Amino acid sequence: MANFLKYEQDGPIVTLTMNDPENRNPLTGNSAVDEFIDAINRIEADKSVRVVIVTGSGAAFSAGGNMKDMQKYQNPDLAVMPIRTEYKEGIQRLTLAMYNLEVPTIAAVNGYAIGAGCDLTCMCDIRVASESARFAESFIKVGLIPGDGGAWLLPRVVGMSKAAEMAFTGEMLDAQAALACGLVSRVVPDDQLMGEARKLADRIAANPGPTLRLTKRLLREGQVTRLDSLLELSAAYQALAHATPEHTEAVNAFLEKRKPNFG
Repeated sequence: MANFLKYEQDGPIVTLTMNDPENRNPLTGNSAVDEFIDAINRIEADKSVRVVIVTGSGAAFSAGGNMKDMQKYQNPDLAVMPIRTEYKEGIQRLTLAMYNLEVPTIAAVNGYAIGAGCDLTCMCDIRVASESARFAESFIKVGLIPGDGGAWLLPRVVGMSKAAEMAFTGEMLDAQAALACGLVSRVVPDDQLMGEARKLADRIAANPGPTLRLTKRLLREGQVTRLDSLLELSAAYQALAHATPEHTEAVNAFLEKRKPNFG
């Protein structure tokens, strides 16, 4: 469908809402990937954006893959290589773009986050869940593997043992179980989800935008690089941070005992 993704900006905070509730906000078989990529490019280019909230409309955050669309793969004459290409040029583009987005991201999980929907939450930096939220790394239930990078993402969020349990059983976690294993950082009543996500976004957005982007990049690099390499990168980033007007404003505000104004 057209306009799968609703883009709303309020000052330094952008909210991206997946808006196909009748189909539980699937990420394949529609324009979802292209619209996410367009939104991410827009956010990266807009230096006023400091935080992004990702959520879904209706009863689901995202049901992941579109099962009706997957029926096309049941054709015995269908070649394997085009399917591989479709994944690389489809859902995997979303994985890389969302994970590498420099702006901090919050997944406000309002309902079912299944398969690629669960993995989409793991592409974000922080996950806040409503009491109705449910999570499942459920690919195994339909005879598939996590084709969107979930085997890399999920263990970095919940640890290898819990990720293996989720991937091998495909079983669903309720919000409290997700909280217990660290998949989410907090659970709130359904009607308070977006308010709590916005409060958290406001606390993040109160900080200087350039430094937020540099800090997120360091956190990402820290997951895949050696300590000495990260220290070298940190020194370079710190030099950049010292040169920003936001740093000057922060130092002056501290010395003058006032609240900084980062614009």
